[in-house]
Amino acid sequence: MSASARQRIDELTQEIRDHQFKYYVLDKPTITDAQFDALLAELTALEAKHPELRADDSPTLNIGGGFATSFEQHDHIEKMMSLDNVFDLTELTTWFERTEKETPVKQWLCELKVDGLAINLLYESGNLTRALTRGNGVTGEDVTLNVKTIKNLPHTLSGKNIPSLIEVRGEVFFPLDAFAELNASLEESGKPLFANPRNGAAGSLRQKDPRITAQRPLSVVVHGIGACEGATFASQSDAYEMLKSWGLPTSERYRVLKNRKEVTEFISEYEKHRHDIEHEIDGVVIKVNQFDQQNALGFTSRAPKWAIAFKYPPEEVTTRLLDIKVSVGRTGRVTPFAFMEPVKVAGSTVTNATLHNAQEVVRKGILIGDVVVIRKAGDVIPEVLGPVIEKRTGSEKPFIMPTHCPDCGSELRAISEGDIDIRCPNTQFCPAQLRERIYYIGSRAALDIDVLGYESAQALLSDKIIDDESDLFDLTAEKLSKSEFFQKKDGTAGANAEKLLIALEKAKSRPLWRTLVALSIRHVGPTAAQSLASTFGYIEAIASASAQELAQVDGVGATIADSLIDWFSQAWHRDIITQWTNAGVTTINVVGESAPQTLAGLTFVVTGGLVDFTRDGIAEVIALHGGKSSSSVSKKTDYLLVGADPGSKLAKAQELGVAIIDEAQFKKLLARG
Repeated sequence: MSASARQRIDELTQEIRDHQFKYYVLDKPTITDAQFDALLAELTALEAKHPELRADDSPTLNIGGGFATSFEQHDHIEKMMSLDNVFDLTELTTWFERTEKETPVKQWLCELKVDGLAINLLYESGNLTRALTRGNGVTGEDVTLNVKTIKNLPHTLSGKNIPSLIEVRGEVFFPLDAFAELNASLEESGKPLFANPRNGAAGSLRQKDPRITAQRPLSVVVHGIGACEGATFASQSDAYEMLKSWGLPTSERYRVLKNRKEVTEFISEYEKHRHDIEHEIDGVVIKVNQFDQQNALGFTSRAPKWAIAFKYPPEEVTTRLLDIKVSVGRTGRVTPFAFMEPVKVAGSTVTNATLHNAQEVVRKGILIGDVVVIRKAGDVIPEVLGPVIEKRTGSEKPFIMPTHCPDCGSELRAISEGDIDIRCPNTQFCPAQLRERIYYIGSRAALDIDVLGYESAQALLSDKIIDDESDLFDLTAEKLSKSEFFQKKDGTAGANAEKLLIALEKAKSRPLWRTLVALSIRHVGPTAAQSLASTFGYIEAIASASAQELAQVDGVGATIADSLIDWFSQAWHRDIITQWTNAGVTTINVVGESAPQTLAGLTFVVTGGLVDFTRDGIAEVIALHGGKSSSSVSKKTDYLLVGADPGSKLAKAQELGVAIIDEAQFKKLLARG
C-alpha cells in the first residue's frame, strides 16, 4: 500500500468536496469545469490503481451536490443520478463500444445539455406537490414555492392517462436575453452581477423570498423520469411525447438517431450553432432510446450506463493584456491577475482573469501588453492560456512580482518552504486581509450575515468602527451611526445599521462548524470544519488538541492539523474567540439538550443506503443523542449500521467481531438506549 498514494487520494478527496460545496451550495465555483474534471479524473485513476484505498463515500462514487441551509431537505423517491462525461470523439467511441458490447442498441436519442440547475418535479394525481434540487442525489432542497413562479411550468398536468405519481427531471435555466437584462439592472443598482446564466438560475431559484424569484424570467425544460406509478413508456422519445402531451416543457431539439455517424453529425451541428440557441449549452447528451435496453445496462453508483454527456471544449478568445496587478486575499495570499481590454466570452464580458501565481506567469511566457488567449466557457473565473507571440510589437514588458504588500507595505514572503505562493505576513493589521476576512464572515460559506457585504466591510474598517473581526459582534446602533454607510441624513443609525444588527444576532446561533469556517483558518473548509465540530464538540477542545489528535479526524489530515495549531497559537486569534464567545457566538457543537442521550459513549459506522435517514442525517441523529460517527471500522467501533448494498466495511466488522445492526435495530437503540 503506497503512503504517497493514500496522501494524494486524501488531498484530492478533500479538494473535490470543497469545490463541490462551492459549486452546488454556494453557486460560486472557484475553478473551471475542466479543472474540476481533471481533479476527478486523477482521483478515479488513483483509486483504480489502488482500489483498497477507495472510501465508500468517495466523490467518484457519489453525485456530489449539496445544500444551502435556508431550505428544508427531502429525499427523492428515486435517486437522482448525474452523468458521466466524454470530451472528444475517441472517448465517445470507447463508450459506444462498451455500451454496444452489452446490448445491441437499436436507437440513440440526442439532446442538448442545458447549462442550468437540475430539478426534480413531483406530480401527484396530476398536481405539482414538490420541487427539489438534485442535492446529493438522494436528498435535495425544497424549492417548490420558487419553482411554481416559473411561467412555462404547469402546476397541474392536463390530457389523458395522467399517472397517479411521477417524478419529472429537468433543468432550470436563464434565457440569454433575459439574463443580459437582469445583469444590466443589477449593474445599474450597484449590486454584484451574476457570472453566468447558470449561476443566475441557481441564485434566483434559491431566493428566500419567492417574490424575488417570480421577478426573474426563469424557464425550465424536462428531460427525464424518476419514480412513476400509473404510466409506462417504451422509450425515452415515447416518454418525451407523453410529457409534452401533459403540458410539460420538453425540448424541440432532441432527435432519435440510428447510428454513431448520425450522432457525431448532431454533435458537430450544435457545436457550430451553440450561440444560436436561447439558452447556454455545454454539450450534447446521448442516451440509449429504448427503455428495455436502458434497464439491461443499468447504473453505476452515480450515473446511468446508458447515457453520456459529450462536453464541448471551452471557448477561447483573444484580447489585449493591459496590466498585471495583484490582489491580497483573506489568508494573505498574493495573487496576480490579468487586467485586460473588455472582451465577451461565453456569454459575459470580462476584464479580469486569474494568473494564479508568479511562476504561472513565467511558465506561460506572458508579457504585459501581449495579445493573450483567454478561456471561460461559462465558468466563473476566466483563465489566461498564453500569449499570441506573432502579434508582439516589441513594446511588451515582463511582469515583476511586487516585493511588498500593495495595501500595507509589508515585505512579502513564502510562509513555508516549498510554498509557491507568496503572502503578506501582516495577518493581523493588513487592510486588505482584514477587509477580505470580514467580508468572508458575512458570506453564505461562513455565517451568512445579511448586509455584511464588501461595501459594509470596507465602511466598518475605513470609518474605524471596528479594528478587526473580534469587534464585529459588539457593534451597536450608536457605533454604526458614525459611518455614512450606516446612518440616516440626520446622523442617526439607518436601515443598513438595523438590518446588520438583526443579522449579526441571528448569526450568533449558527452551528459551530460555520463559526470555524468564518475564522479563515487556512485550509479549513466546510468539510473539515464539520468533522472537527462533531469530533471535539467545542472550540476550546480543538484549540488544545495536539497535531496528532487533529490529524486523525476524518477529512483533516496533517496539513490542516498544522494550520490549526499555528492559528490557535496566535494570541490575537485567541482574543477573537474570547470576544465572540462573550458576545454569544456559538463555540460549542449544540446537540440539543432535549434529546435523550441514548447513544452516549457509543461509536457508529454506517454502510449502505438507509430508508429513513440520509448519510448526513444519520450522523446528525447520532450526534444529537450523544453518539459519535466514524467513517472506518476499527476495534473502537461499537456498532456497524448496515443498509442496502453495504460495502467492504461489513466484512471488516465481521472480521473484528463488531456488532452489526440494521435500521430497525438502530431505531430501537435510539429510543431505548
